Amino acid sequence: MAANKGPRNATPIKASRQKPERVRRVAGAHSARTSLQDRFRSWRQHHQDSFKDALQRLNAARTSSAMTILVIAIALALPAGLAVLLDNARAITRGWDGNAHLSVFMEMNISEQRQRDLASDWQGLDNISRTEVITREQALAEFKALSGFGDVLEALPDNPLPPLIVVYPDETDPVTLRALENRLAEADGVDLVQLDVEWVRRLHALIELGERLISALTLALAAAVVLVVVNTIRLAIESRREEIVVVKIVGGTDGFVRRPFLYSGFCFGFAGGATAVILVQVALWWLGGPIDELLALYNSEESLTSMAASSLIILPVFSGILGLLGAWLAVGRHLGDIEPNF
Repeated sequence: MAANKGPRNATPIKASRQKPERVRRVAGAHSARTSLQDRFRSWRQHHQDSFKDALQRLNAARTSSAMTILVIAIALALPAGLAVLLDNARAITRGWDGNAHLSVFMEMNISEQRQRDLASDWQGLDNISRTEVITREQALAEFKALSGFGDVLEALPDNPLPPLIVVYPDETDPVTLRALENRLAEADGVDLVQLDVEWVRRLHALIELGERLISALTLALAAAVVLVVVNTIRLAIESRREEIVVVKIVGGTDGFVRRPFLYSGFCFGFAGGATAVILVQVALWWLGGPIDELLALYNSEESLTSMAASSLIILPVFSGILGLLGAWLAVGRHLGDIEPNF
């Protein structure tokens, strides 16, 4: 009986010794847990460190970084500069539609009073804002002043220029203008009606064509920027292959490894966009003098304007997004191929 007491008493002692160890393990598991605030603080700190690391690496490889940034800048400066020039052309020609008019040439034998009566009657019609009467004498005097053939005209026995009524319409819609042209041509004493707005239509058609060409060029060069960043980030990943392997061995996630490369792509794009703004501004300053002189020869009060204030911000941000996209594509394609070999 006494011999059996020893084994029965051993079990409770052993259980009592194991209980504190289990309690310590549970307590250790609770202490290892991190709060949401700590995780957010760590995530934010890594973003800051990744951004600083991207800037330091761009500064460390200044030559290659400058070449990449310059390529991006040139690719973006071309459509941006053309867009600014097109905006200037649109602003200069914005008021030209108001100069569209119909030249109504009267018969040679019509009286000046009849000419003025027709002009007064037409001014009361719909779609006509005003009319202007140019008599034969006024036409001859104007032609002498502008043509430089005054001596030749003095030698002619009679005035060869017909009387004219200039009609200014309210609208420049092609259908409205054609209907008004036909209506004026049916009046008595009218010899010819000439619509002087075709050149304005051609100019607007050229501007619209330019807008579409710039849009196509922007898409093509934006794709080129993405490809440049993809190739740059791919080379950066290959040069840091061993570092990536070590980070993955110690438990670094793909997101942790990916983040510095994404910031590098954004920095390349943003710097390229800012450089593109500088290139466009320098080009506009260089072209400003000759263009203003040309506009002055045409008695235009307009002048060449630079990029809009919003474009100065939008272009670098847009370029940064393109760089971020290129980096994402490069990292998604090549980062998965780098895994530790055990």
